Amino acid sequence: MPKIVAIHDLTTEQQQKIKDIAPGYELIVTKAKELTTSIVQDAEILIGWSRSIQEDVLSANSKLKWIQAWSAGVDKMPLPELQEKDIRLTNASGVHSVPITEHIFAMILGFTRNLHLSIRQQSNKKWDTSGTFTELAGKTIVIVGVGQIGSHTARVAQAFGMRTVGVRHSGKSDPHIEVMYKVDQLDKALAEGDYVVNILPLTDETQGLFNQARFSAMKDTAIFINVGRGQTVVTDDMIRALQDGSLAGAGLDVFEEEPLPSDHPLWAMDNVIITPHTAGDTDRYSERAVAIFLENLKNYVNGEPLSRNVIDYSKSY
Repeated sequence: MPKIVAIHDLTTEQQQKIKDIAPGYELIVTKAKELTTSIVQDAEILIGWSRSIQEDVLSANSKLKWIQAWSAGVDKMPLPELQEKDIRLTNASGVHSVPITEHIFAMILGFTRNLHLSIRQQSNKKWDTSGTFTELAGKTIVIVGVGQIGSHTARVAQAFGMRTVGVRHSGKSDPHIEVMYKVDQLDKALAEGDYVVNILPLTDETQGLFNQARFSAMKDTAIFINVGRGQTVVTDDMIRALQDGSLAGAGLDVFEEEPLPSDHPLWAMDNVIITPHTAGDTDRYSERAVAIFLENLKNYVNGEPLSRNVIDYSKSY
């Protein structure tokens, strides 16, 4: 009997739904550290990913045909090797739209209302009403990497009365983006932003994309928010921009090096808000990820192409 191996917790109800859709498969739910070579190599479908099983997945004895990643990003997976073995790969894109959008606006509103400074003052029992307070209405948000998260972010931005500008590889329009640019027009887009939100995946093209030139293209009053990938930013260039006043502030959830070292200069900067790569965390994560898997599983068992979140290996996303 072919096997589906899940290395993430699934509720009894979720397990039953999988069994109902694929009655001819054995479902094994376990932890990555408890997997044996035989279980991994016998799996036809894998839910989740761990570097600890990479060697077994890529071995000549592996029966694997499809991996459902538990994350939206797949840049840490061995994409060329998976492609060579003709293993289909789907991700959890769409799971994060609500929590990441809310995280983005938590950071933006933190800067708008100086909450990051007030929290520091609270810790020091200091009453300080100084600072500049502003509003989002009438401001421009530039969203770099308009996918499902970017579109949802733009919709919420419009509810705040903001003007929405987007950047995406294809330049394809989006109902919530008022002006859309292609990547080769990035600097033009950046120049318009009061808030610049980076939601880009990590690819060869986006590695180090936000460098000195990109920060110079922004307004010196702009706030930069990064919830994409830390490696898309040249951290030293961003720090210089924050220090010399060519960038007003940064809300950062991802970093080139994680965890961020305790002696890193970003920790001590008053114009920076730091969160520990938690923008996508939500108590509804499993519910949404399993829903994506179940939709694809119906197609898979019927011999039809997977319909959602199929990774294009040529693009790495």
